[in-house]
Amino acid sequence: MNKSPFTNRVSSLSGPAQDILPVTPSDTNDLPKVAISLYVETGGTLVITTVRGEKRSVEVDDFSILPVGAKRVHATGTTASGIHSMVLS
Repeated sequence: MNKSPFTNRVSSLSGPAQDILPVTPSDTNDLPKVAISLYVETGGTLVITTVRGEKRSVEVDDFSILPVGAKRVHATGTTASGIHSMVLS
């Protein structure tokens, strides 16, 4: 039986994430769990609200990891797709 390396380990913001969840951009709903980073399959503009509550717009390339805490990915202005949130729990 394989023992999980995450057993008895304290989650760290420096990673690794414990799960990855698909993101549906929304102008009204926060992510179900705060992301410690975002993974984007197809690049473009990504409009997010950071964990500090700041709305930011960034350009990302295909297959990018954006290492910033985010609580929302906005639909308006976001052209990137295949977005996933990396979460701790």
